[in-house]
Amino acid sequence: MELKRLLLVEGEDDARVLSHICKQRNLPDFCEIKQFQGVERLLESLPVQLKAQSSEGILGVVIDADENVQSRWQALHKILKEIGYENLPLSPIHTGTIIPASFDRNLPRFGIWIMPDNKTSGILEDFLKFLIPDDSRLFHHVKASVDGIPPEARKFSDKSQPKVLIHTWRAWQKEPGKPLGTAITAGYLDAGKQEADFLENWLRELFEKPEPHHEEIPRK
Repeated sequence: MELKRLLLVEGEDDARVLSHICKQRNLPDFCEIKQFQGVERLLESLPVQLKAQSSEGILGVVIDADENVQSRWQALHKILKEIGYENLPLSPIHTGTIIPASFDRNLPRFGIWIMPDNKTSGILEDFLKFLIPDDSRLFHHVKASVDGIPPEARKFSDKSQPKVLIHTWRAWQKEPGKPLGTAITAGYLDAGKQEADFLENWLRELFEKPEPHHEEIPRK
C-alpha cells in the first residue's frame, strides 16, 4: 500500500519556496503540499489532518516561529499530546523534529520544521535571508536603506522588517519583483546554502526514510 505523504504550510509563499527548493536540489516529488490561510487555521486543522493520515501515512508541517520559537513549540506539543503522541521532546530539534508513528493510536510519523531554523524567532523571510549570496553588496545597501528610514516615516512594524528586507531585495534585482519561489530559480536566492541543506535533510528523512517495522507486543 502506498504511503500517504502530506506537507502542511501556512500559505502560498511557503508552498512556492519549498517547491522551488526541492526542484533546485533535485528532490523527488514525494509529497503533496497543502496550504492554509495563516498559522491559526493550520493549527486548528492539525488534529483532523493527523487523524486522517493513520499510522501508514507521513505528515509534515512547516510553520513560522514568529515572536517566540518555544511558544510555537508548546502550542504544537499540546496538540500532539492531546491527540495521543508520547515521549515528545521538550524543545524542537535544531535539525528538524521527526516524531515516530504511533501504531497503537493509529497516528502517522510527523515532522515539524519551525521557520527559520528551529531555534530562533522569525518567519519564512528570515530563512530566505540565509539564502542571500554571501558576497552580495546589494543586500548591504538594502539593509542600510531600510534601517535608515526615519521612525516617523516607517509604516511597518519591527515584526514585519524581514518581509520588507526580502521584498526590497527582490525589487532591486535585474527582473524586479519576481515571486519568492522563482527568485530562487533565477539565482537571486541561493538554494545551495547550508541552511537549505538542513531543510533538505529533514525532508528526506521524514518522507523517504522507512518507518521501523512495527511488531505487535503481547500485552500482559
